[in-house]
Amino acid sequence: MNSNTAKIVARPDLKALVASLREQGKTIGTLNGSFDLLHSGHLHIIREAAAQADVLIVGLNSDTSIHAYKGPDRPICPQEERAALMGALRWVDYVTLFDELNPIALLEEIRPDVHTNGAEYGADCIEAPVVQKYGGRIHIVPRMPALSTTELIERIVRLK
Repeated sequence: MNSNTAKIVARPDLKALVASLREQGKTIGTLNGSFDLLHSGHLHIIREAAAQADVLIVGLNSDTSIHAYKGPDRPICPQEERAALMGALRWVDYVTLFDELNPIALLEEIRPDVHTNGAEYGADCIEAPVVQKYGGRIHIVPRMPALSTTELIERIVRLK
């Protein structure tokens, strides 16, 4: 098993991982998203998220959840490829997939010390109540202009 796939944690194994990290006194940060067509805006928020805690766990939307909220043409890259790319990043300690439309249940399991989100979602994001319920905080990262997967796809389509 290479180090990228070793970073990918099956959802049923997450509870034991988090317990072990807490036992070691590690602070846990989280970040979630689909991360389809990884770009520099993603790298920016991932670096910021990693700087907030000892360990960064990235919750990756599964293909099923992306189909449900972004439509039948998404994701562009399948979840196995997206998870491998995420695992290849030095700032990411662990990656786990979630099928739900939002990360609330995942955050209930992890109970992060800090959850990072983009400014487009704001401090009152849907993740805030569950993170704050367990004493965690929300860290907001300004969005890099003109950098989103949707905008990238639109730019590529215009090139045809």
